[in-house]
Amino acid sequence: MSTKSSAIWGSSSLAIAIFALSSSPILTRITEHDMGPYGTIFNRFWIASLALGLGKVVKLLWDKHSGRLSTTDNTDNKAYTVKDFFSLFLVASLDSICLVTWAWSLTKTSVANSNLLHNTTPIFAAVGGWLLLSQSFNRRFLIGMMLALGGTFLIGFNDFHIDRDTLIGDSVALLSALFYAATLLVTENLRVKFDTSTILLWLYTLGGLLLLPLTLLFEDRLFPASFSSWSAVIGLGLCGSIIGLGALFYSLKQFSSSFVSLILLLEPMIAALFAWLIFAEKLSWLNGLTFIIVLSGIYLAQSDGELDNIGSTEAT
Repeated sequence: MSTKSSAIWGSSSLAIAIFALSSSPILTRITEHDMGPYGTIFNRFWIASLALGLGKVVKLLWDKHSGRLSTTDNTDNKAYTVKDFFSLFLVASLDSICLVTWAWSLTKTSVANSNLLHNTTPIFAAVGGWLLLSQSFNRRFLIGMMLALGGTFLIGFNDFHIDRDTLIGDSVALLSALFYAATLLVTENLRVKFDTSTILLWLYTLGGLLLLPLTLLFEDRLFPASFSSWSAVIGLGLCGSIIGLGALFYSLKQFSSSFVSLILLLEPMIAALFAWLIFAEKLSWLNGLTFIIVLSGIYLAQSDGELDNIGSTEAT
């Protein structure tokens, strides 16, 4: 695949990821009628792992039937090392903590505030990329990042309330952003060796096993009790986890975790539009100003040349 094609595929996957992930806070809020955060994320994980596992089996049977099984270049054939197992377990643990803390924050603060703070990942991703992956950023990228971050904070400007529950919810949502950034950093390293579907299958299988005992211990029920909640967790598993996170992880083959997390700042704005369409929540002039500021910051940051930093190895 050429460099230009890689850039197109990477950019397209990022766009798909943003729209798919923007539905997650709304679907998560729907499940709160039946389950807490552990139950919501556990069901999200097992549904995603089941769908991915079935997809892997179908692909294996298709390759075998078409005679391509022995000749297919598959990253799964590479030997797993102890470091690989540790990294896969680590990314599953980080993503589980990230999603549980985010889901819990939605019970304490507004969707706008929670989604806003959950997507402050560029700060942590940039620092982590600099410390752990020796990534460097010039002044234009950093100014663009700060401009885009400043724009996202305008989204929840009118919604911040100084009361105990809201402050706790906001703090936990901010904590989830730290684990979100760590998940992206570890995944960026894993994408050098493994394809997206392999990482996701390990992530959701291990994550589901980690959350099962916690769900049994802290939740009243293991599975949803209503049609709306079932629909929501299925949507989270298929749209949020497989399509959204899958497209996001795919883009990490082309772009750094810092730049990907910066583009994710579009997610709160799209979520606000979804809330306007679905829940008839009002959009103010401040929301319009936010769109302009965030898009300006992203444009400034990407003009740093990040879009030209395509990985030397091809995406699978």
